[in-house]
Amino acid sequence: MISLFVARRELRTFFNSPIAYIVLGGFLLVAGWMFFSTLFLGGQASLRGFFALAPVLFVVFAPAVTMRSVAEERKSGTLELLLSMPLRDWEVVVGKFLGALGMVAIGLVFTLPYAFSVAALAAPGVSFDWGSAAAGYLGLLLLASSFLSMGLWASALSRNQIVGFIIGLLLCFAFYFVDKFAVLLPESLGEVLEFLSVDYHFENIARGVLDTRDLLFYVTLTAAGLLLTSRQLAAVRQ
Repeated sequence: MISLFVARRELRTFFNSPIAYIVLGGFLLVAGWMFFSTLFLGGQASLRGFFALAPVLFVVFAPAVTMRSVAEERKSGTLELLLSMPLRDWEVVVGKFLGALGMVAIGLVFTLPYAFSVAALAAPGVSFDWGSAAAGYLGLLLLASSFLSMGLWASALSRNQIVGFIIGLLLCFAFYFVDKFAVLLPESLGEVLEFLSVDYHFENIARGVLDTRDLLFYVTLTAAGLLLTSRQLAAVRQ
């Protein structure tokens, strides 16, 4: 599949640059601090504290991963070369998305020792809930997917990767914090804002509840971001 070729190219580009190691290192440093602080301050062998704070980290991490994906290629002129190949716009976008998602997945793999640490610290006779842990990681991947798609669109809007990062950060911030204002509004409008929040749907999944409405929300938001990016690439091509 052509998109996989673009994804491999994207991953090589990530790791040929020191930015990938800086972003991954920063992610793991903050994630480690979040995990151990919630573990020791909370006094419970659980991943709930980590999963509660992780979405905030992805508000910054996802735009940092995608900010170079299109903006830097537009600036250097390599995007025009890529678009001159027999590739559809959506194939380029999906490939870049899969490459960015692979980067996020690598970061999450390095946090798996947290789960094993919590399982080892569980009280005698108490079994660690691996199902909830797996659901939490699935939720993080879905949340990251929606943020990455918005980050790609933001990156496609400018030739400057810093501008792309700021726009992506604002978009992710808005979809994360939108439900926090629900209590200030009428109940009907508050429910709408709550449904638009990525954090609201993540909390459901992190509890081990796999509701099709939550899954459909993430799929729809991700698809919308990729569609907007494809349209922006089409405008660039013209």
